Amino acid sequence: MNTLAIKAEGLGKKYQLGALGSKHDSLRDALQSVFAKKEKESGEFWALKDASFEIGRGENVGIVGLNGAGKSTLLKILSQIVTPTTGSAEITGRLGALLEVGTGFHRELTGRENVFLYGSILGMDRQEVAKKFDAIVEFSEIGKFIDTPVKRYSSGMYVRLAFAVAAHLDPDILLLDEVLAVGDFSFQKKCIDFAKALQKRGSTILFVSHNMFSIKTMCPRVIYLQKGQVVFDGPTDQALRLYENDSKLAALPWFRSPDSPPLNITNVELLTEDGQARTMFNYGERMRMRISYQATRPIEAPHFVCAIRRSDDVMCCNYSSWSDGAPFNVIDGEGVIDMLTPPLSLVSDQYSVEVLVREKQTGSIITAQSGATFHLRHDVFDAAGFGVFHQQAQWSNGSLR
Repeated sequence: MNTLAIKAEGLGKKYQLGALGSKHDSLRDALQSVFAKKEKESGEFWALKDASFEIGRGENVGIVGLNGAGKSTLLKILSQIVTPTTGSAEITGRLGALLEVGTGFHRELTGRENVFLYGSILGMDRQEVAKKFDAIVEFSEIGKFIDTPVKRYSSGMYVRLAFAVAAHLDPDILLLDEVLAVGDFSFQKKCIDFAKALQKRGSTILFVSHNMFSIKTMCPRVIYLQKGQVVFDGPTDQALRLYENDSKLAALPWFRSPDSPPLNITNVELLTEDGQARTMFNYGERMRMRISYQATRPIEAPHFVCAIRRSDDVMCCNYSSWSDGAPFNVIDGEGVIDMLTPPLSLVSDQYSVEVLVREKQTGSIITAQSGATFHLRHDVFDAAGFGVFHQQAQWSNGSLR
């Protein structure tokens, strides 16, 4: 009996930039090319190159990488939407895929009609869809809007209904792209719980996401893509550490760095209170930010600001060395700044750290960079329904006189 669900050997996808009359992989690609401006660039572009891996039955595998790394291209090849230029992929079992918002839906049809349409695209006959219809609608939380044309649906409603249909296919293999990021937190959790139930029944799940919290929750193994190539395939913690190292320390978009900045942030590490590297923290824990720097000249009384920004771009809080009375008189050369936060009272979500340094003498900002990302886990509260912080209060029950 074959224990492999997916076997990929040397998968590659090449596109011809600026080529007229080039072959398109889908109607959507063809329409986009008609209305897009003519590209000046020409030549070859490999969206995916020489990707090889094996995934066993019942495995949950995450796929991560920066934008343009080839994640979506890989899933499109595995779901047979796109034909590979090189290599081959063997799929064993019934395949369900949720790749793009609205894929498989007809905008003019109602939700009910699209359930049957999308079900047929995924390989279910009408009788099977009818048998599962009530469960699909209940899971999707569409309710009374099921007979409304989907062109009036929000992107979140699209995703909920599409996921419900794909999940109730009872697939042996389920491919999930970043589309779950469109739904609210409670529905994302519902989908993750459902995916875990599928895995317990022996289904294989491939999950593409920029949300490292979801990846870490669902997947013990991660494939890391970089510029179309597999650069790591192994344990989740190691893969996410590589990914986060590659994606951090970018200059903040609003900051214009001078040609020869007097100070550079060379590394930002997130550690536990006792100095252990960590990317997942629990509510109530303290976090140590370790900032490595290199100064090209002495900087008097530097003002370090560490800010925490949520995944939806909400600035949650910041910590100031001046406000906290940190004794930084002069820094020069290479060095390290440690900052220990108070107990974290943030709700469940993904966060990033930003570091800003201001020079007292001139009052100007001399560096502003985004640093590492981390995930905070709260047993009850999440960003969708409970704001930014959860702070404990004292409650009592008494009668009014």
